[in-house]
Amino acid sequence: MILNNPIDMHLHIRQGDMLKKVLPETTRQFSGAVIMPNTIPPITTLEGVLNYKKEIMQTTNENEFTPLMDLFLQDFTEEQIKELKPHIFGMKFYPDGITTNSDSGINSIEDIYPTLELLAKYNIPLSIHGETNGSMLQREREFASTYEKLARDLPELTIIMEHISTKELAELATKYDNLKATVTLHHLLLTLDDLCGGALNVHYFCKPTVKLASDRDALQELVKSGHKNVMFGSDSAPHPLKNKFKGAAGIFSAPVILPALAEFFDGDEKALQTFISDNAINNFNLQVADKKVELIEEEWVAPRMVGEVVPMFAGKRFNYKVK
Repeated sequence: MILNNPIDMHLHIRQGDMLKKVLPETTRQFSGAVIMPNTIPPITTLEGVLNYKKEIMQTTNENEFTPLMDLFLQDFTEEQIKELKPHIFGMKFYPDGITTNSDSGINSIEDIYPTLELLAKYNIPLSIHGETNGSMLQREREFASTYEKLARDLPELTIIMEHISTKELAELATKYDNLKATVTLHHLLLTLDDLCGGALNVHYFCKPTVKLASDRDALQELVKSGHKNVMFGSDSAPHPLKNKFKGAAGIFSAPVILPALAEFFDGDEKALQTFISDNAINNFNLQVADKKVELIEEEWVAPRMVGEVVPMFAGKRFNYKVK
């Protein structure tokens, strides 16, 4: 099985030593990835984007991997948007305090409609971590009305519903042309029972949390449909083991993505190509490093540790491996 230019539309790689340890797990499997800006401090300026990209390229090279940079959404002027446009893929909206390092997020998205109108004017996508502060299993369901309001109010703005995890958002993903969605490996395969049905598995704790079997099944049906609005975005989010035991939210899936997806698609190369690359490239006319990634049918065991981080499916045997 040969995949052309796989793209991860939602990736966390942190900074410093952590970045150097985890990024190679992505660059050996992907041609490019959309890099999340909720670092410490968050990426909110052009200078921050350029410095972060420089740090990334010290661990890889442009012929191997293309970082597509996201910026933490703020209230920007038109001049700032024009200056940023050549250097970013999109902007990321985090509701204030809703996830890791999002304490400088936006309290009311209506307050920044002028900025969103500028994003639409300059064809810059808006990615959203769509959760309220409600009950854990309801937070994303409750945010659905905000997605619909934005899609209707700003029909020229391309909106990406990040890491959708519910049946309701799976249905919403096919309703509006300007409303796209990314789906993670963990929301595609795991449920709440995997997280805490027996002993608590801290390595499967993330935000938004994995949901019910009915939600997972709806996501699986959506992904296998090949709908043009639906793309792969890992939301791979590494945390040192000590921080996971303190409750840090995030699943580090990067090392196992392609072997796990090959099994999920039962070796259907065309369907996997659509999900892992073609839809993203067609939706956004992406230009990434030209790469062919070969998966072979050979038993492979997922690593138990990558540096200080325990990956998803640590120690699990897969029937496919990246050659």
